Amino acid sequence: MSEERPTPRFGLSRRERILDELRRTGAVRVADLARDFGVAELTIRRDITMLADRGLLTRVHGGAVLRSALDTTVARAALPGPQFRIGMVVPSLSYYWPQVVVGARSAGAEAGVQLVLRGASYAAQDQRRQIAALLDSGTVHGLIVAPETQGADGHALLSWLDTLPVPVVLVERRTPPALALTRMQTVATDHAFGGALAAGHLAALGHRRVGILTSPQSPTSAGLRQGWSRAVAELGLTVSVDRDTALDRMEGSAQAEVVSALLAEIRETGATALLVHSDPQALLLQQHLQDAGWRLPDDLSLIAYDDEVAEHGSPPLTALRPPKQHVGRRAVELIRDRLREGPNRPAERVEVAPALHVRASTAPPR
Repeated sequence: MSEERPTPRFGLSRRERILDELRRTGAVRVADLARDFGVAELTIRRDITMLADRGLLTRVHGGAVLRSALDTTVARAALPGPQFRIGMVVPSLSYYWPQVVVGARSAGAEAGVQLVLRGASYAAQDQRRQIAALLDSGTVHGLIVAPETQGADGHALLSWLDTLPVPVVLVERRTPPALALTRMQTVATDHAFGGALAAGHLAALGHRRVGILTSPQSPTSAGLRQGWSRAVAELGLTVSVDRDTALDRMEGSAQAEVVSALLAEIRETGATALLVHSDPQALLLQQHLQDAGWRLPDDLSLIAYDDEVAEHGSPPLTALRPPKQHVGRRAVELIRDRLREGPNRPAERVEVAPALHVRASTAPPR
């Protein structure tokens, strides 16, 4: 049977996905892409050839890699200078946020936007200092930021951002409704939907007694818990374990004591599955479980949230993955459109859905 020729629209979407995966991992294999996309390997080879002919990647045996500086098969196109210069301030440069930055840089290169990146901490005072430094330079046309949004300091920071003479887009943050801020735009993952996805996955496997472990003071935890609580109630599940603990910030005996109490609670309540935010916390818990003689998923199913390093567990952890690169990309697109069309363009509040990646750490309960 001959292969059905795809429509141009689907072909374009598929090639964009290939480039997104390439930016995320640095290399792709034809066989893996064909399986993930549900198309023939010949189709993927044609896509890679087309992208290579445009100088967007370098072909290698069995797949492709990011465009190599040694690849002279296609001349690099001379790109026009950036139209806008955008400051970007994120609270971490080591976890979660690098992928958001990758997406923003990729979109910026395509949209004529130059990013000026600054790392801050999760403290509102430090975030304001970094943002002010960008503004004082007098060279940025807009800001993409992930500020503190809670408490008096967070509210004061948001109110200040709303008064700035340049457009501002918040990434992975939302403005509290009570502040009634009308100018700022937002792009954020729907973490509540992620919590519901986790509950739905466990219910479909047959789990009835479940638990949740989140990271205190994490901006993600509140939304994750909201969606989880609503879903488990609608699905008729019993939440027998509920902890808000930072295992990954504890050491030695303190960590061991908390984990020991958690395992005892899981045994006593008969919980058969646990949702854990974030990945480092989930991997730590997995190690403690295995050291205590537990087998995953036979004795306990485990779902991680973030999917930064979850696949490196043993067994690999089922995880919910926020679309971090897409969040960065949409933030650049929003601020670019606001700069092009002016302040009368309606402010947008964009929410994007996380994806569930099922691996070997979840299974029906015994």
